[in-house]
Amino acid sequence: MPFEDPVTTDPDAALSPAEVIRRHIRTVPDWPAPGVQFRDITPLLQNPRVFRVLIDAFVHHYFDVRPDAIAGLDARGFIIGSVVAYELNVGFVPIRKKGKLPFTTVEETYELEYGSATVEMHTDAVRRGDRVVLIDDLIATGGTMLAGLRLLERLGARVIEGAAIVDLPELGGSARLRDAGLAVTTLVSYAGH
Repeated sequence: MPFEDPVTTDPDAALSPAEVIRRHIRTVPDWPAPGVQFRDITPLLQNPRVFRVLIDAFVHHYFDVRPDAIAGLDARGFIIGSVVAYELNVGFVPIRKKGKLPFTTVEETYELEYGSATVEMHTDAVRRGDRVVLIDDLIATGGTMLAGLRLLERLGARVIEGAAIVDLPELGGSARLRDAGLAVTTLVSYAGH
């Protein structure tokens, strides 16, 4: 079998990392409710080359910043955040939905479009002064990330940036986070929701 050059056989080879990522996000119309265009990141995770592009985009962004920890929001923030933490050789902090952590926790309740939710983290997950990057898959209204920010700050950590794969700017979340003083980095954005 002849050798195949991966550069010439990979349809993503000439694309920027953001273009590769955008190309592999699936849009699911009318889910979970009519009119919603759900941005599904699971295809990014299924292809090892694309998953590497995704993780490398975050790792390269934070390589010189050197946070003390990456905090991931339940649940897709765990997938991305834990791998980024591993690659940066820093700790990982899970911020979970209420009732999922076994040790002493602090919690924060936030509003959703359809009610409220609560997230929590262990009281010993960060130390005072730790520099933390807070990561999730998507920023919509910003409520979950703001709750994570409040939890981390309550324990004395300094959240240096909020990060996500996808921004839905028309829902106002990234602007809301910036208004709260949090720098935000996203890899791709989509008009509408």
